[in-house]
Amino acid sequence: MITATQVKDLREKTGAGMMDCKKVLTETDGDMERAMELLRERGIAKAAKKSSRIASEGLVDAYISDDGKVGAVVEINAETDFVGKNEEFKAFVSDVARQVVEKNPANVEELLAQKSIVEADKTVEEVLTNKIATIGENMSIRRFERFETEGLVQKYIHGEGKIGVLVELENGTSELAKDVCMQIAAAKPEFLDRESVPADRVEKEMEILKAQAMNEGKPAAIAEKMVQGRIGKFYGEICLIEQSFVKNPDIKVGKLVEEKGAKIVRFVRFEKGEGLEKREENFAEEVAKQIDG
Repeated sequence: MITATQVKDLREKTGAGMMDCKKVLTETDGDMERAMELLRERGIAKAAKKSSRIASEGLVDAYISDDGKVGAVVEINAETDFVGKNEEFKAFVSDVARQVVEKNPANVEELLAQKSIVEADKTVEEVLTNKIATIGENMSIRRFERFETEGLVQKYIHGEGKIGVLVELENGTSELAKDVCMQIAAAKPEFLDRESVPADRVEKEMEILKAQAMNEGKPAAIAEKMVQGRIGKFYGEICLIEQSFVKNPDIKVGKLVEEKGAKIVRFVRFEKGEGLEKREENFAEEVAKQIDG
């Protein structure tokens, strides 16, 4: 039996109507992934990409070394958005980003075990525990990424810590790197180029595009040709160098960078809480429970 919650979740992820969502969930016995594919094949889903619900609060921040050769972006989560505005919490997130740059931990566990660069008598984990006690909310260091290069590393933070981007360039300028960072923040590419896209991801997209074409009444041979034409649009959405530049849509990002004599080596984009379920609270029910208790 398909539940109202399943229908609601599919509707939020695709933008499709309630009845369409219920229909495909019924057809797929509640398989959310397959239901989303069916909506796309039938041209019903409004969004081409599956979007994860933004869940946790906190901040994303980044730090670049003085010589521009090392950079790090971190995400630290908290329970409410109020903590994200707390100056003590903001300072802690910034310190952790600098810690990652200067001490190069292999992972979050190693980071937590390191001696803090701002409180030498404590580990990062002990500093975090103290912040939890003084600020009054549970917090966690979720993830970080660190780039070190002979070229240039640039950062960009958007929305007061909602999105953080880190980019590594060869032969580029700070101005160009900043433009690329803003492109990544705005256009949300998943990969650098076509070669970076997993083969199974391309195969699945081509299956969906063929199903869309055949559902439009096209013969199989024509559908195949349409797939070849449409797959370029797919790459243009998810590959950074094939995206239209946000400041000038007449030029692709790859061409822009090439004309500047530079090369994008890698990038990372963190969005606060992406992929995490948001805690939903019904305060009326909570109060009622406390009264009953």
